[in-house]
Amino acid sequence: MSHLRYYAYDGVGKRNLGKYYYSQAVRIDNRIECAGQGNYPHFLLPSFLPPFPPTNARTLFAGGWNPKTGELAKTIEEQIEKTFQNIELNLKDAGGAGWSQVYKIRSYHIELSPEALGATIAAIRKWCPDHAPVWTCVGVTALGEEGMLVEIEVEAQVPREG
Repeated sequence: MSHLRYYAYDGVGKRNLGKYYYSQAVRIDNRIECAGQGNYPHFLLPSFLPPFPPTNARTLFAGGWNPKTGELAKTIEEQIEKTFQNIELNLKDAGGAGWSQVYKIRSYHIELSPEALGATIAAIRKWCPDHAPVWTCVGVTALGEEGMLVEIEVEAQVPREG
């Protein structure tokens, strides 16, 4: 599997690699597949994290928290927007251009309310203004971390390297 390259961004990404033994993204030739990004509680984040987003914009610090205080977003709409920001940075960390290359979305929601679906649709329209990726939306009873309300996975096609 030497042709596969795995990525775990600083902060929660590297913590999850050590704690749960999974990567945040894998590059497979001209595709990037991202692990689910979501609303991570602020108490899981290292205290050394800089303000979000980092000025070099190559590293993702996943989570739906307030970048200055570390507090969780109060509404599902804010948590979904933070998740989309995290995906953008995760794709860039793996060498992609961001949401413009995403062709597939899978979202997992604790609550499939009109507010949650509306916020997800609005975020897809905002982050993918020139295309409508395929999307699978699933209601679940729990996610990987306590307190997460939404988790989103994406797949993106990127130019071949070399």
